Amino acid sequence: MTTSLSRIIGELADREAIRECLYRYARGVDRLDADMVRSAYWPDCLDEHMGFTGNAEAFIAWSFPIMGAMDQTMHLIGNVLVEVRGDEADAESCFHGIHRINLPDGSKSDVIAAGRYLDTFHRRGDEWRIAKRFVVTDWFRQYPDSADWSQGMLGIMAKPGGRFPEDESYKRIRIG
Repeated sequence: MTTSLSRIIGELADREAIRECLYRYARGVDRLDADMVRSAYWPDCLDEHMGFTGNAEAFIAWSFPIMGAMDQTMHLIGNVLVEVRGDEADAESCFHGIHRINLPDGSKSDVIAAGRYLDTFHRRGDEWRIAKRFVVTDWFRQYPDSADWSQGMLGIMAKPGGRFPEDESYKRIRIG
């Protein structure tokens, strides 16, 4: 099924606001920025997320200790399909999550996962946020090791990204 050009033009602002909401979620969980994550969900949302079920506050309480125990995380969002119906919209978006895990023996392991967010968005006032989310994991790969940051990428030393509020993004740009 295709969507007509005139319909897409009419919905362009709504579709962009929904994409921006998805990106706020990804930035929020990667930087451990609870306010950024809250800005992606309505307080009364229902998130079914890899064994977790609850609202935004419960999701933050559940996920931040897990994500915070990891050295680094990055969630990439793509292939966003949106169907707008007035003040409600459904969206399927693909995610690719990269995680550097701290193992009990002190070593590091990388986990890469891919899947889809199946979201229902509600527009309340002039804002779109997630009202319902179901997470589908389609693929993952766990590696027995991780990059050696002491050697740098390609031998070039670089400081890895950080978390809220120390990450350079909070110092150099204003988003949210």
